[in-house]
Amino acid sequence: MIRSKLPNVETTIFSVMSNMANEYNAINLSQGFPDFEISRKLINLVGDYMKKGYNQYAPMPGIMSLREIIAEKTQDLYGATYNPETEITITAGATQALYTTISAIIKENNEVIVFEPAYDSYVPAIKMNGGRAIHLKLKAPDYRINWDQVNKSINPNTKLMIINSPHNPTGTILSAYDIEKLKKVITGTNITILSDEVYEHILFDKNQHHSICKYPELAKRSIIVSSFGKTFHATGWKVGYCIAPEKITKEIRKIHQFMVYSVNTPFQYAIAEFLKDKDEYLRLNDFYQEKRDYFNNLLKNSKYKIIPSKGTYFQTINYSNITNKLDTEFAIELTKNHGIASIPMSVFYHNRVKSNTLRFCFAKSNETLEKAAEKLITAEKNITP
Repeated sequence: MIRSKLPNVETTIFSVMSNMANEYNAINLSQGFPDFEISRKLINLVGDYMKKGYNQYAPMPGIMSLREIIAEKTQDLYGATYNPETEITITAGATQALYTTISAIIKENNEVIVFEPAYDSYVPAIKMNGGRAIHLKLKAPDYRINWDQVNKSINPNTKLMIINSPHNPTGTILSAYDIEKLKKVITGTNITILSDEVYEHILFDKNQHHSICKYPELAKRSIIVSSFGKTFHATGWKVGYCIAPEKITKEIRKIHQFMVYSVNTPFQYAIAEFLKDKDEYLRLNDFYQEKRDYFNNLLKNSKYKIIPSKGTYFQTINYSNITNKLDTEFAIELTKNHGIASIPMSVFYHNRVKSNTLRFCFAKSNETLEKAAEKLITAEKNITP
């Protein structure tokens, strides 16, 4: 008989809500994927490299041309220098990069600081490797880190701290103040930082992305994870990467090679060539800010409370002026009865705290956003308190 390593873990909420959206023919603003076309140029590049015969195994850490242009991009954007040979690894999406990194670092009884609400893959990966998650709550409604609480939570068993900016699910970002506080709390410790930066190119209102690699004293003990799926609207391709100092990368690759060995070859070549046009990722801030503003403007006269997202393509919406129902109940009701699917915020906490907030993905066509807003406004008028 199999003894479960994750006895209390159920199917991810993203699958649950997407399946429910399909079952009830609801507009799916739950799972984070665009409903518009990716670049035709990028698609053609993939086909070209397939036709040229680039269809066998790529090198284990990724093709060199892709690693080199990632290093160039990182230098241009953040002033950080990484060796593509020894410090950059191409992964089968960001989730694999996160799991591989946690596996490389965490041993039995190590503690990992996780800020909640948190992306749902962090804690299972920690548990699978014998570690223990230390759950620290971000302070609502702006979901800021309480650095005094962080400082009090650090002890000799603290091995890793996971940070995520721009933040999924809240849409908040780390500020320069947060970076200074982070530097102080880890001074004199052996804590490694895992920085989930998959939405690095999606920030709004002229806000700056404070990548960990910009700060040498942090970069030397950090792993940065990013995703081409998020950047190029191709979440189904599952191509990401991680950047880390050579000593850490060496340990990550030991595990990476036995998890996936290598990543889809023609896609790597296509992305490497596509990245030469910097505008393909530099324009994303404006592109998605228009989406955010359009969606929020459609709801501005409703009873929903909206604090505009500062990054990612997610918008949190508080519905406390409409009903007192639990967010899990309300999310199900909206999907089944009103044809609009979202993610309840409480599922991003380990103890399912009471929440009156839902997360919506606005990486959709304007037509989809219009239909979604119409359904939300209709639901507002017909929901019982």
